Amino acid sequence: MRKGNPKQIRDWGDLLGDGVEITTPNPKTGGGARWNYLAAWGYAMERELGDLAAIKDSAREGDVRAATEKAKEFIGALYQRVPVLDTSARAATNTFIQRNIGDVLLAWENEAFLALRELGTDQVELVVPSVSILAEPPVAVVAKNAKDHGKTEVANAYLEYLYSDIGQQIIAKNYYRPRRTEVVDPSVLSRFAEVKLFELSDLVSGWEEAQEVHFNDRTGIFDLVYQSKP
Repeated sequence: MRKGNPKQIRDWGDLLGDGVEITTPNPKTGGGARWNYLAAWGYAMERELGDLAAIKDSAREGDVRAATEKAKEFIGALYQRVPVLDTSARAATNTFIQRNIGDVLLAWENEAFLALRELGTDQVELVVPSVSILAEPPVAVVAKNAKDHGKTEVANAYLEYLYSDIGQQIIAKNYYRPRRTEVVDPSVLSRFAEVKLFELSDLVSGWEEAQEVHFNDRTGIFDLVYQSKP
């Protein structure tokens, strides 16, 4: 957010404060944008339920339905405050940094650090919410493609390198949270604030259900609440 945090944004709920404009990409077109959306959704659900485990508790179905309606209201109000719905996380970062649009940028943590690096701490600052979602983009070797191009060995080696001591150290130095924190210098790890994290599986069974419930054209929750934008 902008230096000095003039809108006093400390957590998700503060995004609905008077006059707050939010910069975040379109969850229909960007992977990072979907994580932003689901982080906000999870916050709203936990605020109502107290514990996301209640989503899987059949005895609390009534509570979950009520919480879902409140979460829809929260998501709808949040996206009403997005003046530019960019197609990707990087485009949203550019909108915030270069076009100076928005009071706060919802972004991957590494994108937030990039904004700090590009603009300097005299123009923007990083605020970590009380709760967010654990976002771990998968990595894999596509066996047939690698074999067809004669790259199986190098592809496997690269995948293994990502989780090596030096690979994890490079990852952390470039503002991504490492998986193996024990091999990273504590001075580098100290840049990452502590935050309570929930997982995608706490909200839905997986990405197939997330797509159906939240992001399907016309019938997904995002389309339903965003179409109601005045």
